[in-house]
Amino acid sequence: MLSLQYLREHADEVRAALATRHTDTPLDQILELDAQRRSLLAEVEALKAERNAAGKRIGAAADPQERQRLINAMRGVSERVDRLDAEVREVEERLQALMLEMPNVPHPHVPLGEGEEDNVVVRQWGEPPALDFQPKPHWDLGEALGIIDFERGVKLAGSRFYVLRGLGARLERALIQFFLDVHTREHGYTELYLPYLVREDVLVGAGQLPKFREELYRDVQGELWLIPTAEVPITNLHRDEILPADALPLNYVAYTPCFRREKMSAGRDVRGIKRVHQFDKVEMYKIVRPEESDRALEDLLADAEDLCRRLGIPYRVVQLCTGDLGFAMAMTYDIEMWAPGQGEWLEVSSCSNATDFQARRANLRFRRGPGARPEFVHTLNGSGLALPRVVIAILENYQQPDGSVRVPEVLQPYMGTDVIR
Repeated sequence: MLSLQYLREHADEVRAALATRHTDTPLDQILELDAQRRSLLAEVEALKAERNAAGKRIGAAADPQERQRLINAMRGVSERVDRLDAEVREVEERLQALMLEMPNVPHPHVPLGEGEEDNVVVRQWGEPPALDFQPKPHWDLGEALGIIDFERGVKLAGSRFYVLRGLGARLERALIQFFLDVHTREHGYTELYLPYLVREDVLVGAGQLPKFREELYRDVQGELWLIPTAEVPITNLHRDEILPADALPLNYVAYTPCFRREKMSAGRDVRGIKRVHQFDKVEMYKIVRPEESDRALEDLLADAEDLCRRLGIPYRVVQLCTGDLGFAMAMTYDIEMWAPGQGEWLEVSSCSNATDFQARRANLRFRRGPGARPEFVHTLNGSGLALPRVVIAILENYQQPDGSVRVPEVLQPYMGTDVIR
């Protein structure tokens, strides 16, 4: 959520910045409602002051008739105050609803652009392998090896679900354990085990609601929602708290399944496990002081890149342009691994700085010292890494002519084998 005071005082600046997102925003409606609200409040305060003064006159009046005349006059004022109070509440509710629809302002260093085609490749590590045979896509490899079962996944849950078998399931588990071990033992993160179901206000706090309501799974009877990412519960872990300055930065990491009711076209993503409704992800999360968030984003990105290099898979870092930024994010870098079987780059991590946008929604603040005014923290999140796309990249990059797949060296202790046959 953006600061209403900032919107009021820098309306033209915000309007120009949000225009680079190439999406409609309710800024003008917000400013109109804010002006209406302040006008109503001014009138209410004036009437309440008048009522208080009249109350003193009534108490001091010795003549019963004069006292009654003053009382009768104040009844109309009180009724007017009650009506205005109701109007203020209505305006504030409408204003709050519109504020929740406002996206974050892009960071000044985000490249301008309208969509994915305008994103900027920042750097690349490794070269796509020059295979001396025709590489197969992961859906052919997985079925031939007996490690991915698409048919029974559909039988159990419908389209966009699948079953991992044997070494396929072990590969998924090995990757999750490897990611968590590196982040907790070497990168300095504290591991969390989180609920996979959360209350509605938790999704509002993370910026998922009301924007992405149609993409989320909901338990209607219990009024709980399945999380689309661990970012959601971690954002709210310290909601409504004022943290001491020496508690920052906080670095968290968590594995969770993720559930998303994504709308998918019948084109390029119909086959395989690239876009599914349930997937696993290890999520990194940082809570920092505002002046530290730019550096924290670079650190977050470096931690995700470290995993890619250890897996030995070519990847590239892409900075998202203004038109492709997520709703709550001020700046984002994607990491994409090369998948030779599909002949494309696959996003395996998205590292973002939300600045104070989520902190305002979750009322997450810190205090620099005794007596200091509480300030909103900055929050950052990044996939470290996301599955099953890492599985896709491993199967397609490490495949061999006979259809077997070599296991990356760092995963072999977790897998108990060096090849999947």
